[in-house]
Amino acid sequence: MTRNVTESVPYRRVFVAVLIAWCAAGLSLAAEARRPVLEVPDANASAESDMKPYTDRISGSEATFEMAPIRGGTFRMGSPDDEPSRGDDEGPVHEVKIAPFWMGKHEVTWDEYEVFMFSLDVARRQVLSEEPTPLDKLADAITRPTKPYTDMSFGMGKGSHPAISMTQLAAKKYCQWLSAKTGRYYRLPTEAEWEYACRAGTQTAYSFGNDAEQLGDYAWSYDNSDDKYHEVGKKKPNPWGLYDMHGNVAEWCADQYLPDFYQKISGMAADNPIAVPSKVEPCVVRGGSWDDDPDKLRSAARRGSHKDWKQQDPQVPQSIWYYTDAQFVGFRVVRPLVEPSDEDKQQYEINLDVIDPNRQ
Repeated sequence: MTRNVTESVPYRRVFVAVLIAWCAAGLSLAAEARRPVLEVPDANASAESDMKPYTDRISGSEATFEMAPIRGGTFRMGSPDDEPSRGDDEGPVHEVKIAPFWMGKHEVTWDEYEVFMFSLDVARRQVLSEEPTPLDKLADAITRPTKPYTDMSFGMGKGSHPAISMTQLAAKKYCQWLSAKTGRYYRLPTEAEWEYACRAGTQTAYSFGNDAEQLGDYAWSYDNSDDKYHEVGKKKPNPWGLYDMHGNVAEWCADQYLPDFYQKISGMAADNPIAVPSKVEPCVVRGGSWDDDPDKLRSAARRGSHKDWKQQDPQVPQSIWYYTDAQFVGFRVVRPLVEPSDEDKQQYEINLDVIDPNRQ
């Protein structure tokens, strides 16, 4: 069972009841969706040694996405005191154990996300007069984003460019929807899983070493992005075959952002740690983006979301789905080798926006 190492939060009875009901509804959908629509033999593994790369498909569309196996192990999370540009929230360095999982080779693209965002699979079925499959029905029952007031790519490109400007809630609901569509359990990575995969066995500032002069070969940052994001997979991958872990867009993790989180768990047996969200802001984004200086793209660099990311949102109340001022944030998905219990799934899927968007 994954450890929840955040401090306990005294929720009110009504709040807890609503939260549990919301989570249970989503979990029941995922539980019924365990038979994939399309058989993907390489996606089946009973042990870590059986894990292979595979390509999954979003039924009712032409969208596909590639998953890379990430072996389990231990690593030293955080940055040493002498790492240039190190933040106080990156220490102390501490040992963390991570269970095996698959991770998206690329950030989720608009080709994938817009099927969810605009219900394109539903529209396609209607045009072709096709009946929904049992898994389609499960996916259709999951809440999707409201229509945005503007083009959320802000003119930087759709298609195989990374999807951006969604809240953590939207990213988590996409994972829930994707789980129903495929029959395989997908979620956001924890902050620990993200750094483990980004480092890919290294302990240097970047997955390719300490020399920031080489960053242009691996990442889109403020120095080379021409003020926009780029199609995924156009730079070199890290040692484990993952693209754009540094830069392009920053990526949502499942955790609350706690500046002192490493201090809380240092010295503990940190086994798959997660800081379960207890308030809407801030939550963790990792990896830096096309709009960041190179030092923000380091493997250990941390960042928390902020309510100002919705500053220009004209809606009243402001949307729980979109960050109008976060044109630098996207996400990628993971799939654990061992699917967690329904109880354990709750810690990855909780997002308080859906209960009370003003709760801070």
